[in-house]
Amino acid sequence: MKTNIIVIMAVVLICGTVTAGEFSKVGTAGAQFLKIGVGSRYTAMGDASVACTDDIYSMYWNPAGLAGIYSNELAFSYVNYVTDIGLSYVAYARTFEDVGVFGFSGTVLSMGDQEVTTIEEQNGTGQMYSVSSYSMQLSYARYLTSQFSFGGSFKYVREEIYREKASGFAFDFGTLLYTGLRSLRIGMSITNMGPELEFDGPDLDVSYKPSDEADNQNYDGTMSRLKVEPYDLPLTFRVGMAYDMSFGPESNLLLAVEAKHPNDNEQQGSLGAEYAWQDRYFLRGGYKLNYEEETLSFGGGFRTNLSENTQMTLDYAWLDFGRFESVHRFSASVSF
Repeated sequence: MKTNIIVIMAVVLICGTVTAGEFSKVGTAGAQFLKIGVGSRYTAMGDASVACTDDIYSMYWNPAGLAGIYSNELAFSYVNYVTDIGLSYVAYARTFEDVGVFGFSGTVLSMGDQEVTTIEEQNGTGQMYSVSSYSMQLSYARYLTSQFSFGGSFKYVREEIYREKASGFAFDFGTLLYTGLRSLRIGMSITNMGPELEFDGPDLDVSYKPSDEADNQNYDGTMSRLKVEPYDLPLTFRVGMAYDMSFGPESNLLLAVEAKHPNDNEQQGSLGAEYAWQDRYFLRGGYKLNYEEETLSFGGGFRTNLSENTQMTLDYAWLDFGRFESVHRFSASVSF
């Protein structure tokens, strides 16, 4: 059974790589904030995460990894994104014996107010508008065997531009298999499966004058509604492998590789590594393949005991973002 699963996953990974570059669908999906990764550990590893997630940030990358939590965990992450955009993430997970692990998270993307411009007043009208996006997510994971876990998530997604809003629901699903070949494990996830979103709001109601009535001052026009095209969520399929190399009782090197197939872009890939000493000090690096701007990433982390049963972990990641210079990410978690 294990061998069959490994062969199937390998075939999927190879087939996805072969079809890379056939066509590009950049810009065909909305709710792009759902593609901004959370958890500085995984960002520093180039997003090569689907097979090595084992903490609260698994809710984003692969919900099956949430089964690796054995008590309670609380986390917060902040992304100082490009062009003064900020993304905040907060999550809580708890283990219920013989039932599994439940988790809840919230993600908020925000930016400063923008000035309204029109064709007539291209330098601004003096009126301001805001843009924001957020999602709330409920996740569940458990081990089916000592070597295989699965997980799923249900999320509510909402975007707002001025007085127009779009909202809907989405689902995530993931699996994590420990192959039995030393520490080799294979992970897979499908995220943001859901129906199309469509903006709606009062500013879509307009007065319309047919061309033959354009010069008629006595004709006030007909109340009409602008047609808005619906848009897809950024559906993403990930498959990857991870392997641990031990250099003694206090030194460990984690290697990870991942292939990603988004519905709005070409096939992409990631390579990542994490060196851990005493399971307290961490150095990480990663590289992204076939991304338009993102390439190298580095970071580190520190874990310490706050009490006998409480641990705190602090992580930082730096990401080269090409023409947008660099992006800094911070995250903190407490297990108790």
